[in-house]
Amino acid sequence: MNLRSHVGLGLLATALASAALATPAAADAPVVVPLQGLEPVIPMDAPTVETGVPTPVPGAPTGFHEGVGSLPDLTLPRIPLDSTLSRTDIAAPLPELLKNSEPGTAELTSPRAEMKAVTPGAVVGNPVSTPQAGGLLPGLTAPEAGVLTPALNGALDPQLGLAP
Repeated sequence: MNLRSHVGLGLLATALASAALATPAAADAPVVVPLQGLEPVIPMDAPTVETGVPTPVPGAPTGFHEGVGSLPDLTLPRIPLDSTLSRTDIAAPLPELLKNSEPGTAELTSPRAEMKAVTPGAVVGNPVSTPQAGGLLPGLTAPEAGVLTPALNGALDPQLGLAP
């Protein structure tokens, strides 16, 4: 291969590596909660819990407000977070209610769900107003404070069922 081919392959490898690092983790870290230590305490087999740890991805700050005059308000911006709640499976064996019957399993399943959140923010009005028509210096006003509320949007669709 000539030098041009080496440079091209190097640029391609660099682009692929940077794209892989810049892309947020699509797969959540799987977690199996160990509950076997409960078996001596509860009169049945321990339930199983399988889920994942969501990875929040922060976005660009929002919530900048412009002031009434020529000076902007002082603001602590809100930061949006996007995340995917991973699939969660909880299975608990049911005790044998009737003699010689097969015990079932209660299962609670929640599929993957997209969640969007926004952190709280704050706004403090500027205490300096623009100069009036008759004066050269700006006037002082009482600052007004406000809170930008947090928000959480998403939809969960859990399903509860019994399995033999």
